[in-house]
Amino acid sequence: MTGKTLTGIRRAPVFSPNHTGNDSAIFTGTADYLSEKGYEVILHTERHFLTVRENPERVFTMMRDRDAIHRLQHWENEGCRAVNSAFGIENCRRERMTQLLTENDIPHPDSLIVDTAGDDVVALLKERNFTSCWLKRGDFHAIHREDVSYARHPEEVREMLAEYALRDIKRVVINKHLEGDLIKFYGVAGSPFFYRFYPFENSHSKFGLEKINGKVHSIPFREDELRDICRKAAEVLQITVYGGDCIISPDGVIRIIDFNDWPSFAPCRKEAIQAIGDRTIEIIKS
Repeated sequence: MTGKTLTGIRRAPVFSPNHTGNDSAIFTGTADYLSEKGYEVILHTERHFLTVRENPERVFTMMRDRDAIHRLQHWENEGCRAVNSAFGIENCRRERMTQLLTENDIPHPDSLIVDTAGDDVVALLKERNFTSCWLKRGDFHAIHREDVSYARHPEEVREMLAEYALRDIKRVVINKHLEGDLIKFYGVAGSPFFYRFYPFENSHSKFGLEKINGKVHSIPFREDELRDICRKAAEVLQITVYGGDCIISPDGVIRIIDFNDWPSFAPCRKEAIQAIGDRTIEIIKS
């Protein structure tokens, strides 16, 4: 394999709920951009990547399949350079992400991680002053609408945990609900690229949950602070190409509520493709 060869691994459609076209567009656009820069780009699906026997050495990927992630981690330990790193992709699974952000003082909602088949958590939620809250499957990203649930009060959590358990989801992250403006952001670590917007105003949604926070109030906040928080989160999670969501509380405090590896960049795709491509080239050459 020559120094001008890059292996690209697509995201399987099952991991792009309601965003299959957008995810495909950003990946294909990045592959085309790298080809225009003179690289030979070899593309694989996540499942086909599992059959690769030779270290690919240089990879760009949106993969999320567990087996494919572990295979890429093996190659990275052997010297492969990857954007995103499979170690960072694994860090973005909900439970691990919550632990890392909390342990590293990244502003985040007060959270609990519980077993779905464990003891009744209602008393614990009341003790921690959780009223309305969000339940999110801990082992993975949201694949189905039911993987993220809004509970209006602690008693409602009991029923929701039982439903998660029936779907064989063993661990759930519970985030305290935050009032304020919901902002979605995209970035490429190590580059100037950063984009943010209000999804409620732009009708940008995966499962329609943006309506919980509702109308935007344009609460003042520091743009440089948001960028800095995202930069630190990307560093902690070991992610280069990222996106996520935050809440701007009425007092202007910024808290990250979600952080994802390589999202769709749908509202800013053209600019993002160049930033992702250029940063990928920098990383594989370093």
